[in-house]
Amino acid sequence: MVLNIEDAPALLAYLRAAGHLAAGVTATTRVLRGGVSNRTVWVGLSTGGAWVLKQALPKLRVEEDWFCDPARVGREALALRWLQQLAPAASVPQLIFEDPEQHLLAMSAVPEPQANWKERLLAGDVQSGQVEQFGRWLAQVHTYSRARQAELRAPFADRIYFETLRLDPYYRVAASRNPRARKFYEELTAETWATRLCLVHGDYSPKNVLIHQGKLVVLDFEVMHFGDPAFDLGFGLTHLLSKANHLPACRGRFAEAALGFWKAYRETPMLGDAGLERRAVEHALGCLLARVDGRSPLEYLSPDERETQRRVVLHLIERPPTAMAELVDSICRLLDAPA
Repeated sequence: MVLNIEDAPALLAYLRAAGHLAAGVTATTRVLRGGVSNRTVWVGLSTGGAWVLKQALPKLRVEEDWFCDPARVGREALALRWLQQLAPAASVPQLIFEDPEQHLLAMSAVPEPQANWKERLLAGDVQSGQVEQFGRWLAQVHTYSRARQAELRAPFADRIYFETLRLDPYYRVAASRNPRARKFYEELTAETWATRLCLVHGDYSPKNVLIHQGKLVVLDFEVMHFGDPAFDLGFGLTHLLSKANHLPACRGRFAEAALGFWKAYRETPMLGDAGLERRAVEHALGCLLARVDGRSPLEYLSPDERETQRRVVLHLIERPPTAMAELVDSICRLLDAPA
């Protein structure tokens, strides 16, 4: 029988029958909202502590039809195991158990008090220390995984989830809706597919970051694969620069944050990757347009803001900047310019 973990009685019966809840231990549950690709439930234990259970959905919760094999939960479990060795200490939850048949896993819950970083940023709360952590976390995972590529290439070689959750619904859909950008996306996708340097998170955004006691805890690894680090950089930059579009009163702070993210990342250089900055800039442009015209547009952008972001990106991809400072300056200048 297929379990729905949002059904509390069924979930508790499953946990007990599978031996995850010992005799005498009770639990309470709370459905967590916000994600589109998983059911997510918080489980509090009478013995203290808490888990978060994630169950991958075969059809994502978005307006358009969007499907992905729920077996991807196994990729997230694999990533959680490896990241205990690769990521900064206490910056990734601990894997508790996984159940491939039910397409679910359990991990340690981030303790309270906690805050979602996306929500903080949307409130205009931009703190340089948090931005620097965001850059350093990514740099460490990229650098450490590159150093251990002999161990990591094979287990993370399959990029089907990157294909079905990123390249198809983001880049290819955006290209189909913007003929001016088609050649740009074709070349960017081809270069990305040919570049395999380190572990790539694949969904590196503020919505997947919690803040606990001033420290960032990173979540959601179902798209992780061995590939091009520039994608993570472009994806992360997109969220900072989209908020510069959305919150004009904070535009300068988000511009500084974008440059601060890049600077913190570059403090741990990816040796022998001279083209990284150019590719990161191009992925930022690609993701900025994809989060307007792809299958999962940013929900906080108004129709006018989406049109502005589309206009700015389509202008820049005709002659993309090669340096991060030029990218940020150009975007902010064009956002301020009359339509």
